[in-house]
Amino acid sequence: MQTELVEAARHGDHDAFEALAVSVSPRLYAVARLILRDTYLAEDAVQETLVHIWRALPSLRDAARFDGWSYRLLVNACADAGRQRRRIATELRVVTTPTTMPDPSSELADREQLERGFRLLKPEQRAAVVLHYYLGLSTREIADALGVPVGTAKSRLHYATETLRGVLDADDRGTQASAGGHAG
Repeated sequence: MQTELVEAARHGDHDAFEALAVSVSPRLYAVARLILRDTYLAEDAVQETLVHIWRALPSLRDAARFDGWSYRLLVNACADAGRQRRRIATELRVVTTPTTMPDPSSELADREQLERGFRLLKPEQRAAVVLHYYLGLSTREIADALGVPVGTAKSRLHYATETLRGVLDADDRGTQASAGGHAG
């Protein structure tokens, strides 16, 4: 069905593009939100991506490659938004994700550790992590979505994983040291 919408939209069908945009926007937003860590910037990045998709859609040769192509456009929009954020603002916004159930304290601690590690990642590493662990893309699909060689995608994923592992290991060592310090 999506391939049919892409084909129709490629040929200027506004209704098909609207249906396509409605169907892909939630996924694009989720990825942008994870990469940018900011609701407003993620919304802007998705809007920019949808505009770019509409303008560039006639040049897409293979409708089956729409997902990877649209993720590449989104990652580029996220990079632009990140650069804009650094240029314009030093404002800090606390963004909370609504949940239906409160987090148990251990899950909250784990989430805080991952969030701390995620902030240390370069945007291109963050994009690779989101595409792999959130969307389940292979390294070949990540490379295609980011417009980089497969080796570069593997490298970004590897270094991001090592950074996250280092943060978690450092926190574990700190927890063990403080627990041992109180016992003696």
